[in-house]
Amino acid sequence: MSLMSKTPQLGLVCITTSDKVRYRTVTRKRLLQLTPEEQEQVLRQLYMENLRRLNGALDFCDANNIRLYRLTSALFPFADTPEGEGVLNELSADLRITGDRATSLNIRLVVHPDQFVVLSSDSASVIENSIKILQMHATIFDKLGLVRSPWAMMEIHGGKANRSERLIETIGNLPEAIRSRLALENDEYAYSASEILDVCRAADVPMVFDAHHHVIHEGLDTYEDPSVAEMLAAARTTWPVPEWQLVHISNGCESFGDRHHSDLITTMPSSYYQAPWIEVEAKLKEQAIEKLRSEWLPVLTA
Repeated sequence: MSLMSKTPQLGLVCITTSDKVRYRTVTRKRLLQLTPEEQEQVLRQLYMENLRRLNGALDFCDANNIRLYRLTSALFPFADTPEGEGVLNELSADLRITGDRATSLNIRLVVHPDQFVVLSSDSASVIENSIKILQMHATIFDKLGLVRSPWAMMEIHGGKANRSERLIETIGNLPEAIRSRLALENDEYAYSASEILDVCRAADVPMVFDAHHHVIHEGLDTYEDPSVAEMLAAARTTWPVPEWQLVHISNGCESFGDRHHSDLITTMPSSYYQAPWIEVEAKLKEQAIEKLRSEWLPVLTA
């Protein structure tokens, strides 16, 4: 891992608009129609192909000087099943080679597990399944040889509203492979930036600040509201290394406060010039990154 320059690093989220970075998948319905042996064969072929495509993603990021890449949470579908776990174990050496490539290319890898991860649920079975999903991602990160720290971040939302104490307690009991990488993000409705900040401080995990979620939650009409810069600075204090701080940016599709993501990023918080790592959550992916590089970042060096 390495610290970064003063220029914010813009990260690619999962795939590209072009066909350069794409992944294969399989439906649960199709998989369950097969025998265990056939399931294992299908998953083996899929995992090998997606690992090849992950290496292609690293090539793309390196060629385009992108040093932050969010892995798709569906990189290895059904890796939490006995068949999937067996195939992952077979591919351990290849996974480590890929992880070492990312490290040597100075590409930071992170993941945002799916919405089924709810550590604050009232249901013990939901929490148990959430931990199972997180353990799957932690196992993949371990096999990639990624460090057990927020540098290799696994980021989730707070989940069920008004359950801060349960969330903090659940995080405190997580296995080290998960907890050491875990980070929490504020959202539009359930957990405000200030609420998730309090949880992060109590649970001793980093906070991922999302400025667009913040303005929606607070009903703001500009990223220049003082609270945006204040929450960005407060979130930085939760990171064990401030230079590792990671934030999200998106713009509303139909209006400023629209929760749906726009194709490109046309409005940025000025405070984000102080953000070390920015995941760009826009529909046009690498095109949005290029637009920010050509129109937004030059202001920093002007």
